[in-house]
Amino acid sequence: MPTSKGAMFDPTLVTDLITKVKGKSALAALCSQTPIPFNGLKEMIFSMDNEIDIVAENGKKTEGGISVAPVKIVPIKFEYGARVSDEFMTATEEEQLDILTAFNDGFAKKLAKGFDLAGMHGVNPRTGESSSVIGDNHFDAKATQSVDYTSATPDTNLEDAIKMLDGSDGDVTGLALSKTFGSDMAKIKANGIKQYPEFAFGASPASFNGIPTSVNRTVSGGATKVHGIVGDFQNAFKWGYSKEIPMEIIEYGDPDNSGKDLKGYGQIYIRAEAYLGWGILVPEWFARIKEA
Repeated sequence: MPTSKGAMFDPTLVTDLITKVKGKSALAALCSQTPIPFNGLKEMIFSMDNEIDIVAENGKKTEGGISVAPVKIVPIKFEYGARVSDEFMTATEEEQLDILTAFNDGFAKKLAKGFDLAGMHGVNPRTGESSSVIGDNHFDAKATQSVDYTSATPDTNLEDAIKMLDGSDGDVTGLALSKTFGSDMAKIKANGIKQYPEFAFGASPASFNGIPTSVNRTVSGGATKVHGIVGDFQNAFKWGYSKEIPMEIIEYGDPDNSGKDLKGYGQIYIRAEAYLGWGILVPEWFARIKEA
């Protein structure tokens, strides 16, 4: 058998899973991942309080000053399980791998969506409610700078949000935009000509004006309707996996608390877990575009 109770995801499936998460998650698409130790990672954020000084020969040197603030990134467990026929246990290895590959594909899509909903809005994806496990480690809580969304002029909203970051010395290395934002961008015309055809027909351009971009419905998935998060995803946001992704094949009991015994219904339960951590290192380097 390719897997058993307590086994890890096959390395090939893990690579495939991570690739698919990057393709489906706005946050993963805009920021490369960093491996996160199981016990967490402490990022030290240094802020130089003054500008650099020019000193004449034998001249007096003065202190510039420095502020240090640690940001702890602790992996959070994301879990998904599903029941399948117990014929899985007697299938050939090739057939078992086909089932696990299909499960991996679905798990990747759910994990990508869950990461965005948790990291952007602080919600448990299954319940849609705020998660005490996440606390305020999400953009809706941390990114306090915001611009009110106007459907007729989303491009102006985007300019205003970027301008807002100029005052906090932040660079814009990524744009996470909602499907509504993309649709409204596609409608803008001048003299009957579409100004932003790259957004037409629900498209998600990989970049807009040279800035990495992701148009994703998860951006507006919180209690507050957010249509854009712009900022320095490359330098002021960090995320990653704990490298081990455990999988269980459960043959007995009622692991999903459905009231249906596995043996009684001729089923087994496949459960996978991923430990995912993230941190917003410099919140003032981000701004949201949201409905008033």
